[in-house]
Amino acid sequence: MDTKYIFVTGGVLSSLGKGISSSSIGTLLKHAGFSVSILKIDPYINVDPGTMSPLEHGEVFVTIDGAETDLDIGHYERFLNTSFSRNNNFTTGQIYLSVIEKERKGEYLGKTIQIVPHITDEIKSRIKRAGVGFDVLIVELGGTVGDIEGMPYLEAMRQLKHEKGAHNVLSIHVTLVPYIKAADELKTKPTQHSVQELRRIGISPQIIIARSEVPLSKDTKQKIALACDVDTDSVISAEDAQSIYKCPINFMSEGILAPLSRILQLQITPDMREWDLLVKKILSPTKQITIGFVGKYLSLKESYKSLLEALTHAGANLDTKVEIVFLDSEHIEESKLENLDGILVPGGFGERGIEGKIFAIQYAREKNIPFLGICLGMQLALIEFARNVLKLEDSNSTEFDKECKNPIIYMIEDFLDTEGNKQVRTHNSPLGGTMRLGEYECYLKPNTKISNAYNNLKVVRERHRHRYEANPKYRSLFEENGLIISGECNGLIETIEIAKHNFFVGVQFHPEFTSRLQNPNAIILAFVQQALKYHK
Repeated sequence: MDTKYIFVTGGVLSSLGKGISSSSIGTLLKHAGFSVSILKIDPYINVDPGTMSPLEHGEVFVTIDGAETDLDIGHYERFLNTSFSRNNNFTTGQIYLSVIEKERKGEYLGKTIQIVPHITDEIKSRIKRAGVGFDVLIVELGGTVGDIEGMPYLEAMRQLKHEKGAHNVLSIHVTLVPYIKAADELKTKPTQHSVQELRRIGISPQIIIARSEVPLSKDTKQKIALACDVDTDSVISAEDAQSIYKCPINFMSEGILAPLSRILQLQITPDMREWDLLVKKILSPTKQITIGFVGKYLSLKESYKSLLEALTHAGANLDTKVEIVFLDSEHIEESKLENLDGILVPGGFGERGIEGKIFAIQYAREKNIPFLGICLGMQLALIEFARNVLKLEDSNSTEFDKECKNPIIYMIEDFLDTEGNKQVRTHNSPLGGTMRLGEYECYLKPNTKISNAYNNLKVVRERHRHRYEANPKYRSLFEENGLIISGECNGLIETIEIAKHNFFVGVQFHPEFTSRLQNPNAIILAFVQQALKYHK
């Protein structure tokens, strides 16, 4: 059949949950047997979010082919239990860059370059490319209707509906219905204004997902339906959920399948039994552990979105609530590390908070507390071991001190990228340039903790996002003193562990990027299992 397109826009204000709504609809369609892909459009002019601060934009999610993308791509992968690529996210910066490059090459035959048709044609071509080979493509437009940055995308969406036909293009609008406590009333006027703005430019949404703190009454739904010219069963109440993974179940209970089936002319009957069981284990687990999360971007928890979700996935599959205690690495002390069942040190960039993370790692190693270090967390575990076990003076990373006597972590200048091409990086390379990005093979050493976690596989594939590597010069010294190099990639140190410890593992890759609710990442699952044993 021809690809069906579902466009998801947002109104009134940002952060309403367009990504979760898109993921939830995609989940229902996938569990009904359809092949589904999702595309996120970001209206900002950055080429990608790779050089944006996590405090500015939240986590940067890395795809299988090494693209640095919006964190919503992570939601899509986690909900749909699949891997996406750079084709599933593009920005205004990429659109304009592409059009300007074509103009410079003379591909427009000397014509005046305009928003319509040249920019909109580029947008449409990328949308169509993302939908090739799929039954349904869900397209989420970032930002809010009315933003000046989003206008070319809305025009492209309007044109696509004209080109593809009414039963192949569906418009869903996610909007806010605020609850005014003083009046004890839900207000629909913001939704009406937002839909009017869409209709002014030629788009009439067919389904409205109304975000609110409380459920919408039948009268409120009818009021929205009448004012916004949609069927009453097409107004979907989306009140705050206990877990984002409950949203597909809630949407189904709200009856979203009826308008989806009617408008797209599809028979949509998903089997959500396994999903529902996992959600129940998230909401009502029988066990509980406490993990110390030692980070430095804690003012915006979305900086660690994938990792926090990965811990939720592991907990759901072990019927365990993973209670997270956030510990600011700039203000850490021993009393804050007591009574934890595990200590996790995530990735990050820059020198701020490094000594606090090293202190937490030393505490976990000496107290025999389950520990997992990810990316920078693994590198700091090596530095801590070099300082406190090997007694190597001035052990550090050249990221923090280019002149240190013992560069345990350094920048390797030559490496192979995900496509096998040689890359060169130096301390002066652009920050958004030659990082080791995307999926690489990791060869695991048999009879190690990490090998056991991955069911004794010899090779696993995980995603990376870093510039600095562990220095192989110190390898033999580490191994002579009980620290095992348990995983490698093209001669680079990928995983480490301490044999005589309950669970002390560091990984250079980011395992959280491949974790899904129905398929949790193996090493994060093993970490939570060990923390559960330690708790008992």
